[in-house]
Amino acid sequence: MKNNNDTAFQSNEHITDFGFRQVNDKEKPSMVKAVFDSVAQKYDIMNDLMSLGIHRVWKQIFIQELHPTPNLTLLDLAGGTGDISFGWLNRGGGTVFLTDVNYSMLHVGQERALDRGYVDNIHLFCVDGEKICLPDRSVDRVTISFGLRNCTHKNQVLEEARRVLKPGGRFLCLEFSKLIIPFLRPLYDAWSFQALPRIGQIIAKDRDSYQYLAESIRTFPDQETLKSLMEQAGLERVTYQNLSGGIAAIHSGWRI
Repeated sequence: MKNNNDTAFQSNEHITDFGFRQVNDKEKPSMVKAVFDSVAQKYDIMNDLMSLGIHRVWKQIFIQELHPTPNLTLLDLAGGTGDISFGWLNRGGGTVFLTDVNYSMLHVGQERALDRGYVDNIHLFCVDGEKICLPDRSVDRVTISFGLRNCTHKNQVLEEARRVLKPGGRFLCLEFSKLIIPFLRPLYDAWSFQALPRIGQIIAKDRDSYQYLAESIRTFPDQETLKSLMEQAGLERVTYQNLSGGIAAIHSGWRI
């Protein structure tokens, strides 16, 4: 028989998704950390394999949407290995804060930054997107690329992104989304749930992490739901652009 304390404890629990599993929200961050600790060194190779290289095209479109100029600052959340930050700088963007909650991913980003000679205009920090250690109204652009679906409280990330944006600043999210071409769904499902975990086992020696990554795509909010979440967080003029038939999408919102 459950006592009152057990009932009280259960009523205070917050459940969230970890792939197709339901877990306590306090457990998810460490579970996600374990995934990215495992895949960090093979992350870029696996991205090429997972998307057949198309993620590079998506990221170029995404960076173009940012309209980098030297007088603008960028906060790159869940920036990991640095693709968005480096693309921003390559196109003439100003100071960038490359951040990630995972030290292993950020270490890869640091190594890549040093290899490319980025020293003066890039600053690396271990930052939780739900608790950004920057003042209100301090940056011109905030991005998160293939990272929001791994966050436990997505609404808090969106609210924090708006908080640190200057008036007139813009938030952009690049993320896997809902395929809008029905006849491709069986092929897409076979690729996601059969091919990807096998490739993960061969290349990264880690089937389970890539099984989770495939599942996390399916549990992520679809285009209209994410648009609504951004509006609830206080972002305005929210729009989205489907890429490759909705396999991925770019969501944009402004702090007016």
